[in-house]
Amino acid sequence: MSKSNLSWRSFLGSALVLGGLVLVLAMLTTSPTGTWAGEQKGFNQGKDTQVIDRDSVAYGRTYSELSAAWWQWAFSIPVASHPLFDNGDCSVGQAGSVWFLGGKFVPVGGPPASGASANRSCLVPADKALYFPILNGEDSAPEEIAGAGCGNLSPLIQGTIAELRQCAAPGFDGAIDLSATIDGHSIQNLQTNFRVQSSVFGFKLPDDNLLKATGVNIPAGTYYPSAGDGFYVMLAPLSPGHHVLYTHGALSNGFYEDITYHLYVTK
Repeated sequence: MSKSNLSWRSFLGSALVLGGLVLVLAMLTTSPTGTWAGEQKGFNQGKDTQVIDRDSVAYGRTYSELSAAWWQWAFSIPVASHPLFDNGDCSVGQAGSVWFLGGKFVPVGGPPASGASANRSCLVPADKALYFPILNGEDSAPEEIAGAGCGNLSPLIQGTIAELRQCAAPGFDGAIDLSATIDGHSIQNLQTNFRVQSSVFGFKLPDDNLLKATGVNIPAGTYYPSAGDGFYVMLAPLSPGHHVLYTHGALSNGFYEDITYHLYVTK
């Protein structure tokens, strides 16, 4: 199946297209090559916000690896305490040098006719980079077996990872409006420069999992493989103080997601 974190079940980004998620971010092993906000059209010179380039290796991981980790993180958290269901603080499940943010999960069966929105507050340690989708989604073996995927991958044991990717991708091809701002300054070229295909990953589900919450009855367990797609952005650690992150994603079928984070970065 394909989920979104529009996160819709074929899951779309800020809201999220579901599939799987992996969480864990490691120490910086190579210097991130990024674009300083002051170098991007739409940012004021002198701003200290750095958007890390999609083709960088930052904090030991590529965007593709971080996208897989994002799904592992999202899948691992019980719905009762899940921050993307607004049932838990944004610190839940976070580890390492990179924290994950996201949109809202909505029921399987495709995005709603209108959309989803969220307005959240989040206390973030000063040394944490942030990785988040605008729209994203995934497809996985258990979702296909449960009949919640594309529906055309015979028993997945005979399917291929390429088929999972083909299932996860189409929703994002139809993205017609993407935007993201940090403190009112726009991040440019999201459609051309921030489309990301995740590395293949496995994930663990608790009993109270987001797949069940979105209409797919898959029990607790460890599953493989899954693959995701979507639009993601990574920010280098923000300066101490209050920052506002806003993301918007819309599809040609009328679905949209509007997500606002008030980020309070501690010293």
